[in-house]
Amino acid sequence: MAMTEVADGVYRFSDAYVNFYIIEGDDGLTLIDSGLPSMWLPLEKSLRAVGHTLRDIRALVLTHAHFDHLGLARRLHESLNVPVWVHTEDSFIAKHPYRYRHERSRFVFALTHPKGLPVMASMTRAGALNVKGVDDLSYFPGTGELPVPGSPEVVFSPGHTSGHCGLFLRERSILFSGDALVTMDPYTMRTGPRIVAGAATADSALNLASLKQLAATKAGLVLPGHGEPWARGIEEAVAIAKANGPA
Repeated sequence: MAMTEVADGVYRFSDAYVNFYIIEGDDGLTLIDSGLPSMWLPLEKSLRAVGHTLRDIRALVLTHAHFDHLGLARRLHESLNVPVWVHTEDSFIAKHPYRYRHERSRFVFALTHPKGLPVMASMTRAGALNVKGVDDLSYFPGTGELPVPGSPEVVFSPGHTSGHCGLFLRERSILFSGDALVTMDPYTMRTGPRIVAGAATADSALNLASLKQLAATKAGLVLPGHGEPWARGIEEAVAIAKANGPA
């Protein structure tokens, strides 16, 4: 796993084509998404390198509850009592990580888009088939700031899942876009701003429509769930994603 500081007090963890993030706040750390199970020890080591420990994590906030974002959630909650925050519409997936809606057959899609197979293999090696659900959840209070370190604002952006939300750091002009907008689609390996293929997206039309909520933040730095950070602003990213359309 590679860890990089992408902005003052914001770190990106990237492994197996999956990103998740740490926000430093005055009262501890907030984890935005949590990757896959094998990332526990690398995360622990990376945090020590910047003067933190796992016990400094005060909250895990999920952009959505797909298995590649939920990977460390149950262990963090059970071993360190870290609350797991999610939108109510994604509560079922958080409890049952492999039971979620998607428009297209993943098996058929993989056969017709073989470039994504190395991504799936890498995720599998990182524990993608062994993610445990979480029953004890904390739910987003509608919109506005969450009561966690860094105070990210909820940006409801459904489509990829019914409860998908971006997280916005207004004072830092940073948007965690989750999988509502990525810069690499793990199912096709196509790069540049886009939505994720229908093999993992519940409603592509709704996802594309929801990009207006992300654009409304006017964030300067976009940190996606898959792919490289985008530093040319969310508005340009949304325009490109809409032009690219569904897959």
